[in-house]
Amino acid sequence: MAPHSLTVGFDLDMTLIDSRPGIKAAYEALSARTGTYIDADAAVTRLGPPLAEEIRRWFPAERVAEVCDLYRELYPAHAIAGTLAMPGAREAVGAVRAAGGRAVVVTAKYEPNAQLHLTHLDIAADAVIGSLWAEAKAGALRAHGAGVYVGDHTGDVRGARTAGALSVAVATGPCAPEELRAAGAQVLLDDLTHFPAWLDRYLADGAGGDAAVAASA
Repeated sequence: MAPHSLTVGFDLDMTLIDSRPGIKAAYEALSARTGTYIDADAAVTRLGPPLAEEIRRWFPAERVAEVCDLYRELYPAHAIAGTLAMPGAREAVGAVRAAGGRAVVVTAKYEPNAQLHLTHLDIAADAVIGSLWAEAKAGALRAHGAGVYVGDHTGDVRGARTAGALSVAVATGPCAPEELRAAGAQVLLDDLTHFPAWLDRYLADGAGGDAAVAASA
């Protein structure tokens, strides 16, 4: 796909959506179905990396693929309704589109379930690409011509930097601001409510001036 003049990538969990209540319910359903204890409260503090990393904490290696499939099967019935939009999420995506740009979601989440979340919460992404984590996100970001990638995890920062995109980090997930900065985040926002104003400055400065490297809170 040819690069668009403005394409912004967004992570999903804890960037655009607060999926902790829904994911907790999905893990509790998985625990009930399998008869295996899962500390769902602890699991939702580790959102970001691929599902298999969490499943390995509770199941033997030979069962991980099977249990991941079961979790994804249970997910729509248990996780969608309880998930909320993060403050400013719709406005952030809307700001990109209002500027004539495209907003693409690149996430480690299973793509059909990611799309269910966006539809349920009325977050209008132009494309959704799932099952990609950290540096592996770079291929999708490049393919869609994303010059900016917004995420809450150090893995998102690494994905942006690998893609050659500006890394905009929001301190709404499991990683502290200092961790995001140390990983190479070029812009740090408290949350997405600050994104539209930052985007205005970024575009006013020619999509790469002082606003591209300045922290904002």
